[in-house]
Amino acid sequence: MSVEGLYTRAVSATPLLRIGELGQRVGASPTLLRAWERRYGLLQPVRSPGGYRLYGAEDEQRVRAMQALLADGVSAREAAGVVLSGGPLPAVELPSSDTATAARRRLADALSRFDDAAAQAVLDRLLSEWTPRAVIGEVVVPYLGDLGDRWAAGSATVAEEHFATSVIRGRLLGLARGWDAGAGPRALLGCPAGELHDLGLLCFGIALRSHGWRITYLGADTPVTTLRETAERLRPEIVVLAAATPEPFEAIPLAIAELPAALALAGRGATPAIARRLGATLLEEDPVAAADVVAAAR
Repeated sequence: MSVEGLYTRAVSATPLLRIGELGQRVGASPTLLRAWERRYGLLQPVRSPGGYRLYGAEDEQRVRAMQALLADGVSAREAAGVVLSGGPLPAVELPSSDTATAARRRLADALSRFDDAAAQAVLDRLLSEWTPRAVIGEVVVPYLGDLGDRWAAGSATVAEEHFATSVIRGRLLGLARGWDAGAGPRALLGCPAGELHDLGLLCFGIALRSHGWRITYLGADTPVTTLRETAERLRPEIVVLAAATPEPFEAIPLAIAELPAALALAGRGATPAIARRLGATLLEEDPVAAADVVAAAR
């Protein structure tokens, strides 16, 4: 069958998508999807008459199955092999018809009322219907960004910020249980000394786990000596540090470049100048997209 014939048949069966549209449907960046297509042949696009690469329902199914296997700790190469083997694929729940915008609104309303039970109920429902990655990327990260903006503008109280972060941290830590299992590459995560805000880093770790990585999490206020000792012991593939302001990064000595692993900086406090000074990669994206970048670069 010619390419044109295949294209016509596919169009009649299901709408075809550009890679950006497919990425929005599955919650993955185009960079990651292109990497999976190039390295493993996971995606099998057809060409439109205009020469565009278009992706169909089977491509979406393979991506979702890949994501499910990665979330179980299978390495990316092994997961792709399972998906492409022709055997039964893991069942993956599609996102519910409840939109992310409405979900964020319900979560924000419950947290603004200091209603722990209602906030937990919102998160329970989302986690029963969506993957953890989707909940984090579509609800938690945007909510935290909005909360941070309101905090900076003075429209969020200290009590509201503390309550909301406490509730969300508890749920994120629950999702992080067992995230060092498997045989994938290891990432060592921490916040530099003096940095106490670690929710974004937790979100990044859970998202990177969905790519099959193993996560070792040192958390907030981690001294450089602790980072070095842990990295020398575990030999991770990457060390990721996150901070909300530049000051904790600026206090890091240049000797951190001697870590036995690649170094990346994330969070609002990470700047190109600081990354250059420390010889680090700058992750400018939101936590979920940043995890896609790290996974695709391997």
